[in-house]
Amino acid sequence: MTGNKEDRVSEAITSLINELMDRVMDKVLIKDPFIKEKHHSAKPLYAALVPDEIFKGSHFERRFTTPFGGIWEKLAKAVALEIHGNCLSGHHINGTVGRESLRRIQEILNKLEHKQKGKKRVKPDWNKEIDYIRDGGGELIPTSVVCDIFIDSDETGKKYAFELKAPLPNSDQTKVSKEKIFKLLAMQPCQVDYAFFALPYNPYGKKEDYVWSFPNRWFDMRKDESVLIGNEFWDLIGGQGTYAKFIREINSLGKD
Repeated sequence: MTGNKEDRVSEAITSLINELMDRVMDKVLIKDPFIKEKHHSAKPLYAALVPDEIFKGSHFERRFTTPFGGIWEKLAKAVALEIHGNCLSGHHINGTVGRESLRRIQEILNKLEHKQKGKKRVKPDWNKEIDYIRDGGGELIPTSVVCDIFIDSDETGKKYAFELKAPLPNSDQTKVSKEKIFKLLAMQPCQVDYAFFALPYNPYGKKEDYVWSFPNRWFDMRKDESVLIGNEFWDLIGGQGTYAKFIREINSLGKD
């Protein structure tokens, strides 16, 4: 990244986080503050056993975590716009996929979801799966996919699609995302160069330590090239060092 782009990325991150925190603090302090008398009246047993300060913290946490859930897409879009020039969220990608390829997508998903009688549960194998789907072909069927983040890069000349989910996604979310990615990569002619299942950060630290069971039914979260976690995602959309920059900006804002 050039210095100018680096500055603009930092400014975009700072602006979005400040805007979020202003809304949170306005709600917690002005519109919906913790009122101990109301708390005592509604939950007298809890109030008698647990100090008010603990519930005051819980009151704040609920009003913080809910709006923060939607900030990741906004941050990703802000970074991508500065680096790549073009980025859309909730973007419809229209194309055509072979009938047999569509059938094979459902076959793979069904095998991953349902254990066959007398056999061990099938484990995800990205390269084998995508090759099998692409070899299917058949009559071309119009297919539309809505992706969370779409980048048409002026920087690389490539098109990227991302399913961006919370760090601990449930099974249904992950299944839907994998189906979308399969369809995107099976489109003829190609509408995207790359498609990824991405998590904004890793609550387990290192990628090799990621053990959340629900997405692991659908992806090999540690090894699949279609999976990006934390720094892999941010550095791809913003260049090397973007994740570290993101953390530095958040730490600086946290002090304020």
